[in-house]
Amino acid sequence: MAIVGPQFCAPYPVDLGIVRKVMTITDGNFAVTDVNGNLLFKVKEPLFSLSDKRILLDASDNPILTLRENRVSLHDRWQVFRGKSTDQNDLVYTLKRSSMIQLIKPKLDVFLAQNKEMKVCDFHVKGSWIDRSCVVYAGKSDAIVAQMHKNHTAQSILIGKSNFSVTVYPNVDYAFIVSLIVILDDINREDSDD
Repeated sequence: MAIVGPQFCAPYPVDLGIVRKVMTITDGNFAVTDVNGNLLFKVKEPLFSLSDKRILLDASDNPILTLRENRVSLHDRWQVFRGKSTDQNDLVYTLKRSSMIQLIKPKLDVFLAQNKEMKVCDFHVKGSWIDRSCVVYAGKSDAIVAQMHKNHTAQSILIGKSNFSVTVYPNVDYAFIVSLIVILDDINREDSDD
């Protein structure tokens, strides 16, 4: 199921490694690699900006998606656009919390751009950093499309990096899954700051 693009789908499970750098100025806050350590994506957050957005770049620094948080929403609403755009014509999906009041584990609903009524989600995400795991499901079903596990090592804690491993199921768009995890990480960091 190509959401960002068919080039990000594989007919087999794709295992990704994600490193979140806690303190960085230049090279992006996330690095996403394949199992061989080859860089696939990185995420750049603006250092000083009034808008809260992140840009998912490929290994050659081409913008794939722009992730923008709507600060005035009560539901932690995010919109994700193609490339560097924030134009509604380039909307890929909208993500929001299932409800305003959620304890510990956020539950997120994802609505693809063509799902304008947003009554039934196209995907839903459950998980938290406290449990060190996250699962992405198709629609409101129990059909898993991706699973993330957070891995801590003594070295990763000392050098200010958080490590994740993600298994994206066959024929699921892994650029889409990476963007969901970046948003989930941001929501969890905001929740832990409260």
